[in-house]
Parts: sequence; C-alpha cells; structure tokens
Amino acid sequence: MTEVASAGSIRVKHGPQGTVVSLVGEIDAGLRGEASESMSVALAADGPVLVDASRATFVDSSGIAFVMQLHRAGSESGIDVTLRDPNRVLRFGLEIVGYSEQLRDADADLVG
Repeated sequence: MTEVASAGSIRVKHGPQGTVVSLVGEIDAGLRGEASESMSVALAADGPVLVDASRATFVDSSGIAFVMQLHRAGSESGIDVTLRDPNRVLRFGLEIVGYSEQLRDADADLVG
C-alpha cells in the first residue's frame, strides 16, 4: 500500500514541565508512521503529556485513534495526558466516538 503525503505533522517537544505533542495542519492516515514514532518518544519521557491541537486544521479517524491510543498508553503507564484544543477540531471527533470525557481539557485547568 502506498502512503499518501500528509499536509500536517506531529511534533514532540520535551521540556521541564513535561512533553508537548503538537498536531499541526491536517492530521490523517498519511501520518501513521510519524504518529507511531511520536507516541514512543512522548511516552518515553518523564512527566505529563499535553496534546496541543491548537494548530490542527483537520483530524480524521486515524488522528483520533492516535490520540486515544496515546491517552490509553499514558494512563496504563501512570502518565497524565491532557488536551489543548481551543478550536475543538479534535474534541469534536472525540465526542462523536464517545471518548471526549476520558481526556481532560488542559485549558479548563488554566481557568479553574
């Protein structure tokens, strides 16, 4: 099967407060390989993981599955995984599949 180039990327950055997994542009099946590598890198570090979807313009089912798998793997390892999605690009898809309540909203922590 030929993998189609995606117009997006998944970036992982480690810092003193934890790890940020940034979803940028179109998050789709073209990023499968990048998603697998990003998940391994993100979960290998110490501290919490923030999935930042503030620069995502589109997230398909494979992108939703990536975030769900990252959250589940983090939970099993005792790693806190939260979501920042001010444009609700990803949150909407998570709501459709019934997973929205599982993933805590990082922006709510800033307000409350």
